[in-house]
Amino acid sequence: MIAPLAVSMGDPAGIGPEIVAKAWAMRESARLAPFFAVGDARAIERVWSGPIATIDSPDAAPAAFASALPVLSVEDAGAITPGEPDSDGARCALHSLEVATGLARTGAAGALVTGPVSKAQLYKIGFTHPGQTEFVAERFGVAGENAVMMLVGPSLRVVPITTHVPLASVPSLLSVELIVAKARATARGLERNFGIAEPRLAFAGFNPHAGEQGAIGREEIDLIVPAIEALRAEGIDAVGPFASDTMFHARARSQYDVAMCCYHDQALVPLKTLHFDEGVNMTLGLPIVRTSPDHGTAFAIAGKDKAEPGATIAAIRIAAEAAQRRAAERT
Repeated sequence: MIAPLAVSMGDPAGIGPEIVAKAWAMRESARLAPFFAVGDARAIERVWSGPIATIDSPDAAPAAFASALPVLSVEDAGAITPGEPDSDGARCALHSLEVATGLARTGAAGALVTGPVSKAQLYKIGFTHPGQTEFVAERFGVAGENAVMMLVGPSLRVVPITTHVPLASVPSLLSVELIVAKARATARGLERNFGIAEPRLAFAGFNPHAGEQGAIGREEIDLIVPAIEALRAEGIDAVGPFASDTMFHARARSQYDVAMCCYHDQALVPLKTLHFDEGVNMTLGLPIVRTSPDHGTAFAIAGKDKAEPGATIAAIRIAAEAAQRRAAERT
């Protein structure tokens, strides 16, 4: 049995409080392990009329979970208005993330699930990380190249080797060393979190048609092929590079466990096209399990009871399954 999962609610003016509450409301039909929310309980009360149990520590969450959504309150987020983010809300979101991460680090929480935040609002209060993935990795002392953002859906897993950077910067950021490091962490993460004994990694080319043997770009020849050769020498099942426009139909997806992509949209466009309401962001390479719904704050629909909880439910379920698998390995 693992400890209850910590779910940071994200920006209190976004849909995070609503989807966390809806996930709890569907806990039985979705067969969710016990979890508790971290944030300002008032943010949930603004958008949901269900039962809430304020708790002082994660230990109290399992007993409360059957009859109420356990909430570990961290601070007053100020005047909360759904759909209208502000600096007080951003500070609350950051504090919630910090507390939830700390609880996972100490083992008081069985895994970490992070709600959607507004990077624009966080940057206004001094947040310097590209995203929550990098923040969490730093808190665990994990180097950026060893922390991998993997997006998971029912029929597809993808890894963007570079993440939240301008497209024009990608060629200079890609290197054989970076590709190999990300692939190693991905292979190990698929083994630890999903129980895949020999993961199959398929690499997308950077250029159209995977460069046409150098006719329309050399990134495949100079970077991706040498990385694949190095990975194969280590015993990792790596193939490619393939033209990315042929990698994501059903027959192609059946041939690999994860698609390794060169940049953000190359990975996330197919994932969100196939699994928009079920996509989960999972950070590999950490000593703990961390997941997040693969969508943003959706301020435009916050407070209107329109937010779909499917991705949050999937994030909680995948986190619990991975944490249980890791716990079984240690026994």
